[in-house]
Amino acid sequence: MHRIIVVGGGAGGLELATRLGDRYAPTKRKGISKVKVTLVDRSPTHIWKPLLHEVAAGSMDPFTQELSYAAQARWHNFEFQLGELVGLDRSARRITLRGSTDDDGFELLPGRELEYDTLVIAIGSTTHFFGVRGAAENSIALDTVGEAERFRKRLISACVRAATRSERAQNDQIGEPKIQVAIVGAGATGVELSAELRNTAQVLSAYGLHNLDPRHDVGIALIEAGPRILPALSERVSNATAELLSTLGVELMTGETVAEVTPGHVITKSGRTIRADLTVWAAGIKAPSVLAMLDGLNVNRLGQLEVRRTLQTTSDDSIFALGDCAGCPLPAEDGRNVPPRAQAAHQQASFLFRALDARLRGRPLPDFTYRDLGSLVSLGRLSAVGSLMGGVIGGSMFIDGLFARFMYMSLYRMHIAAMHGYPRMVLDTVAHWLRRTTLPRVKLH
Repeated sequence: MHRIIVVGGGAGGLELATRLGDRYAPTKRKGISKVKVTLVDRSPTHIWKPLLHEVAAGSMDPFTQELSYAAQARWHNFEFQLGELVGLDRSARRITLRGSTDDDGFELLPGRELEYDTLVIAIGSTTHFFGVRGAAENSIALDTVGEAERFRKRLISACVRAATRSERAQNDQIGEPKIQVAIVGAGATGVELSAELRNTAQVLSAYGLHNLDPRHDVGIALIEAGPRILPALSERVSNATAELLSTLGVELMTGETVAEVTPGHVITKSGRTIRADLTVWAAGIKAPSVLAMLDGLNVNRLGQLEVRRTLQTTSDDSIFALGDCAGCPLPAEDGRNVPPRAQAAHQQASFLFRALDARLRGRPLPDFTYRDLGSLVSLGRLSAVGSLMGGVIGGSMFIDGLFARFMYMSLYRMHIAAMHGYPRMVLDTVAHWLRRTTLPRVKLH
């Protein structure tokens, strides 16, 4: 039996395990030796990471969107193992998992080892604090549902306190917002969160917090070290987004590099001190540190596993990597790698589904080719902005407004289709719409 282990249940890893499980189900093995597919993740549930800014703002209930890995494994003929990758023995083809505990610290599963014939590492990325003093201790990242929920609860608590405060504290200045949220990093996550937070403030004022002025009492500062927001996207998209955020009352601070984060303040290298009742760190990502400790696998300067265009690691042909943790070179010889985007992970999962089948049949592996399909940034319930590339439009097309929002929402629907197929995706869409009609627009508890 050929044992395929996929480590990491993000968008790419879960899609790959699901498709492999369906492909090598007992009734579908056509002339290929038996294949066992195992998915490993440190969390028992999956949520699409681009949705975490909505969870943080309270506009999405994560418990209605989470997918149980164990259930998905049962439905799609693969095995799920709860645990975190902490070691690798390439000669024995064995990985080591750390044990799991419950919320009270009691052991659920002991540490253990799993043997593989083909290993796919898809453990994504983590927040990069760049060594900024106090950033990790005094700000909240949005890597997990738990972190997003922690921010949401702190935000709502702050709004309730501000709305019920009979008068301002003596040291408050006239005209200052009662609550100040600082978001460090104006990439897609920071921009989307800032727009979503303005919507949250408006909804909270309608749900009993009448003393809370959503525009003047809740200040949102978006801090970016570069000369413009959304530095990875085109200047046109960046400028259009900046205009929309300004109309929402978001203060844009470009060219400001954060030097220190303290409880209640963000201090920049230019000497500026920014009040911050809540600080979100969305300034960058890095590869998980465990990758550099995996039995001699080569990593690049960003800590990503170095892979060839077949997505095989440069150190071991039996080990593949995809998504944010993989440093996959683009065809042009300019030193650039495939960008860390959800669409790249999806494309690589589809590629590996075909490539691993070729490997099992003893055929040569093809090269992965990345297609940039454009980028979209959500700016609340009724708007988005971005560009579409390739296909029938034959280049790049700028889009915004409701159409862009519809295209943005369709990305998640395509992810659901990859998990469950199109019929169940349609049912899930209808169920989600019906559920929203009976729930408040912001999760209040």
